[in-house]
Amino acid sequence: MPHVVILYTGNLEPHVDMGSLCRKLADTMLAVHAEDGAQVFPTGGTRVFAYPAPHYAVSDGGTAGRAAGGDGDYGFIYINLRMGKGRSDAVQKAAGDALLACAQAHLAPLFADPRKHLGLTVQVDEAPGQVYDAKHSTLHPLFAKK
Repeated sequence: MPHVVILYTGNLEPHVDMGSLCRKLADTMLAVHAEDGAQVFPTGGTRVFAYPAPHYAVSDGGTAGRAAGGDGDYGFIYINLRMGKGRSDAVQKAAGDALLACAQAHLAPLFADPRKHLGLTVQVDEAPGQVYDAKHSTLHPLFAKK
């Protein structure tokens, strides 16, 4: 952990480079620092995954939106950061703010297109009391300080 999971409507596939967004969000996570200057998220444990939803319903599907200029082909992106316990509220907010700013910058051309209608949510969750959390990785040693 930490993990970012992106869920998005499949109609965004031709308009958004999700692979690039994943890399940008991962880099953003790696740039978040705690109050003492320490990197918040371990390099070897930072992961971003994106999943398109081939079936979805967003808003009213265009019924009322058409009168306001919509075409009913609305898109939505949900970004969820799940992190382990122990980070301050300020760090959690800073991480969320950084991810939101990153996503907004990446999606700016889509938001600027008056023919496209898109919703974006960023949510930060702290893992609840874990009953079991096992890890086995050859990634962490790559980034361990010597």
